[in-house]
Amino acid sequence: MGKTISEKIFSNRSGRDVYANDIVVADIDRLMAHDGNGPLAIKIFRDLGGARVFDPARMVFVLDHYAPSPNERVSRIHDIIRNFADETGCRLHDVGDGICHQLMMEKHGVRPGDLVVGSDSHTCTYGALNVFSTGVGSTDTAAAMLTGKMWFKVPETIAVNVVGLPPQGLAAKDVILNIVSLIGADGAAYQAIEFKGEYASAMSMDDRFTFSNLAVEMGAKAGIFEYDDKTGAWLDDVGSGKGDYAPVHSDRDALYSRSVAVDVSALAPVVAMPHAVDTIAPVSDLDGLPIQQAFLGTCTNGRLSDLETARGILKGKKVAPGLRFIVGPASRDVYIEALKNGIITDLVEAGAVIVPPGCACCVGVANGIPGDGDAVISTANRNFRGRMGNAKASIYLASPATVAASALFGKITDPRKVL
Repeated sequence: MGKTISEKIFSNRSGRDVYANDIVVADIDRLMAHDGNGPLAIKIFRDLGGARVFDPARMVFVLDHYAPSPNERVSRIHDIIRNFADETGCRLHDVGDGICHQLMMEKHGVRPGDLVVGSDSHTCTYGALNVFSTGVGSTDTAAAMLTGKMWFKVPETIAVNVVGLPPQGLAAKDVILNIVSLIGADGAAYQAIEFKGEYASAMSMDDRFTFSNLAVEMGAKAGIFEYDDKTGAWLDDVGSGKGDYAPVHSDRDALYSRSVAVDVSALAPVVAMPHAVDTIAPVSDLDGLPIQQAFLGTCTNGRLSDLETARGILKGKKVAPGLRFIVGPASRDVYIEALKNGIITDLVEAGAVIVPPGCACCVGVANGIPGDGDAVISTANRNFRGRMGNAKASIYLASPATVAASALFGKITDPRKVL
């Protein structure tokens, strides 16, 4: 019987011939923790008697959730991580370097066929690089820091076949929000997803990152793409995964738990309604709904192409009076490229506020917290009540084009009006 990508990666990393639902102990290629829960992982590591991390070169800490520090409590948290990294020789990205997931792909050798874990649910983003990557808790993080291994139940896999030609104005974010709505918030619980089909093959790498990032919003452990020439080119041009690697492909006779077909030619731009990612509505149905804040950024849509999309809509114009338009580049490298290309200048002249590379408004702890009763349109991946730091605000999730168009008019706006 053939194997899925996940079954092959777990077979390779466990040294056994395994299939879905088998229990394995597997070697970890890369491990990441951030300032949201890194200190707890460090404490548990110490409680387990840990003194040396299994391989400091493969353990990465990132200060991105509370960046820069908004208070002295967070400053102490940051110092715990800085001191631990200094003592153990682990890799550290301090405030302003960017979001952990973008940095892992840019800087830390995440390569096709790898098994990567991180103390953040959106670690699944790296699946766009033909990687099995998944989020884990602080206890598992600590154990992996100590041993370089982790136990897993090999997940079953859902095949999502995305086909058809997208109509004008349809973005990858619109497509994946449709898929999340179709499968449901827990419809892929403890399963992997393989994205297939002609649309998936035609997607840019930035768009694939958006797809993989939102896999966890269906309950999935991972969201994985096949390796192709685009993957290799991205690794050569942008990523740090150059050199020898072994892409993993699913077998023609692999067994999937189910297959889901999505024809993008029948789709239109959408928004995820408060307060659930899997509850969507066509943008046209909400056209004209007033908003007080717009946010472009996060590990979902803070990459260079996303900022370029917003610049294309806003250059030479001004955001609506009274609207707060906040932009957070996904990494320092993205920020620098956007500066070189004039994207930042054009967005600032249009009225945007640029915040340091990091999670920014998404987690609602450092900056951009909305006011009571505010409606916010955001490119983030979650919109549950209180996600951005105020339970009395309402968050609508959308594509970069929809967010930029809405910022221009101060109300939710169908991007096809301005594209």
